[in-house]
Amino acid sequence: MNYSYKQIWLIAYPVMMSFLIEQLINITDALFLGHVGEIELGASALAGIWFLAIYMLGLGFSVGLQVVIARRNGEQKYEETGKTFFQGLCFLLILASLLCLLSKFFSPQLLKYLITSPEVYNAVVKYLDWRIIGLFFSFPFLAIRSFLVGITETRPLNLAALTAVLMNIPLNWLLIFRYDMGISGAAIGSSFAELCSLLILVAYMFLCVRKHKYGLSWRIDIKILKEVFSVSVWSMLQFFTSVAIWFLFFIAIERLGEIELAVSNIVRSVSALFSVIVTALGAVTSSLVSNSIGAGERNAVFPLCHKVIRLGLYIGTPLIIIALSLHPLIIGAYTENPVVKQIAWQPYVVMLLNYFFALPGYIYLNAVTGTGATKTVFHWRLLKSVNAKLLNSVFMLVTRFSGLQTLSHFSNDYIGV
Repeated sequence: MNYSYKQIWLIAYPVMMSFLIEQLINITDALFLGHVGEIELGASALAGIWFLAIYMLGLGFSVGLQVVIARRNGEQKYEETGKTFFQGLCFLLILASLLCLLSKFFSPQLLKYLITSPEVYNAVVKYLDWRIIGLFFSFPFLAIRSFLVGITETRPLNLAALTAVLMNIPLNWLLIFRYDMGISGAAIGSSFAELCSLLILVAYMFLCVRKHKYGLSWRIDIKILKEVFSVSVWSMLQFFTSVAIWFLFFIAIERLGEIELAVSNIVRSVSALFSVIVTALGAVTSSLVSNSIGAGERNAVFPLCHKVIRLGLYIGTPLIIIALSLHPLIIGAYTENPVVKQIAWQPYVVMLLNYFFALPGYIYLNAVTGTGATKTVFHWRLLKSVNAKLLNSVFMLVTRFSGLQTLSHFSNDYIGV
């Protein structure tokens, strides 16, 4: 399968839009809450990362689900793709219920010991009380997305992403400012936006996907579920540990002060837009590699990776130049505090330049995932996370003894590589 740049882009663009949903929801929350206060802006960073770590368990499973679906699609075993999809959907619904209950009971107690500021802690708990409900919408969305990406039919993901953003922006303004619900309003609006995007994909599945061709009917097959889980479990651990390191870093930043926490959230929020490009291209690489292997064309893997990397550079480089040129407007959109704007500039630059290192590494990493070797990928990501944590500790020590607070943000950006 010799994919052209146009074919890769036509598959990647809708996936990019679907990945953008979760990030744009977090960015919108940060943009609105930044004008409420530094406490709310910083708390949304901690709460958002905590939620994201939980969400990553579902995302990790969906990556393995996508690999298996794409393999069956490449082998032209179309009925097996539908059977595999339903096993994944059932598992993700059960996982959403379990994680929601665990978070409701244990998150407040655990966060109380980790967060030093009472104001930040109360804001984080208020956000999570409503945000965690979004798992019941985002996890089924992940299952459907895995199916659509696996069969390379990604067009409806555009509309789903657009719907989520169009719902989240007015809801945030209405609930945060009009009804004075503050950080709770941001969480409610975000969860409702995820519900709307899910409904778009459900409608597409019912109206446009050929049910008989893909074997789309409810049935439980433990054998298929075991196969998917054996591939997915390492992706789940990989994604969870990578975000858990971020959360620990934000806990350390919270101890420096509310201003520093707010700055870190701004930088993380902007970096999310570029991570969407990298993540989406990685997901497409994984799917196309899996399809190629299923079709018996292993020699096409490396040329495919090189094309995806070049495509990522064509997309990302102009955006980075624009982001550097317009940095006063971009940073200023989050806050009017001149101190926050000044501190944010240096880590903002480092974050943008990090794109050129993250892109090729992530593409090759997902190519390995597409072969089904998710255990190997997990070991690599775990080693990377440990190294990042060690570097993080060094930066924090330098920060504490030198008084150069902006250094702490450089380690924050490095962790995202």
